Amino acid sequence: MSWRTVVISTRAKLDLQLGYMVVRGERTTKVHLDEISVLLIETTEASLTAALLAEMMERKIKVIFCDGKRNPSAELVPYYGAHDVSAKIKQQIAWSESVKGEVGTAIIRAKIKMQAALLQKLDFNTAVMLEEYAAQLQYRDASNREGHAAKVYFNSLFGMGFTRADDIAVNAALNYGYMVLLAACNREITANGYLTQLGLIHDNIFNAFNLGSDIMEPLRPFVDLLVYNMLVDEKLYFFDKEQKHDVLAVLTANVMNNEKQVTLNYAIKLYCKSVFDALNNNDVSLIKWNSFV
Repeated sequence: MSWRTVVISTRAKLDLQLGYMVVRGERTTKVHLDEISVLLIETTEASLTAALLAEMMERKIKVIFCDGKRNPSAELVPYYGAHDVSAKIKQQIAWSESVKGEVGTAIIRAKIKMQAALLQKLDFNTAVMLEEYAAQLQYRDASNREGHAAKVYFNSLFGMGFTRADDIAVNAALNYGYMVLLAACNREITANGYLTQLGLIHDNIFNAFNLGSDIMEPLRPFVDLLVYNMLVDEKLYFFDKEQKHDVLAVLTANVMNNEKQVTLNYAIKLYCKSVFDALNNNDVSLIKWNSFV
């Protein structure tokens, strides 16, 4: 099972050699591809061979590229993530609007309940309000309980004056972490043979990752907790290389999935597969939700 998140942050040449990724920079390092889950190319001064990229796609390794400011700007998505991709896409197209709505609603409810669980974990009494919002949730969130919950939630964590539109280090850290979650979900969507573009609730014609945007929602509080702790530990006066690496570590955090303790990276794999099972069998109870340890 792959578990490593490899970050390339300085000038280097990467190539393939007998199943290993060879990184030639100030020193030469080898990492077996079986160990790699995510490869993050943080610098624009790295070069990769086509042979390495092709093998990484074959092994379902998520590759993310950053721009000149070291912010994620693109990711590789394979055309064929599974041997039965045509059958899977036919299944996906056949998902009824009702089952998509039911699963999408369950995902939103799980997100709000996870937010409530985090507030409770941190001893914020506003957790009770979010539990009430989760209980009030209607089909496809017709009354926008998700939006109301978000306002209470973020103001509890980061202060009454906080908004997600602020150009501050906290939001930069949150956005970076959410990108990592989205990429991990996209990896599992394509690995299981489905299209990232066709979502459940998200339906933006300009979003190539509508399905990933839906599935990742209950995972966001894992990033929120990490960023909150960074803020408490006074590590977020700015958001630079060191802070990005701290946020990237969220994938190796221990979480609970279906009453078993696993890394978040592996939990995402189990969770995504269970969402597809729920959609294909019209049974929301099949979803293996994640929670805090």
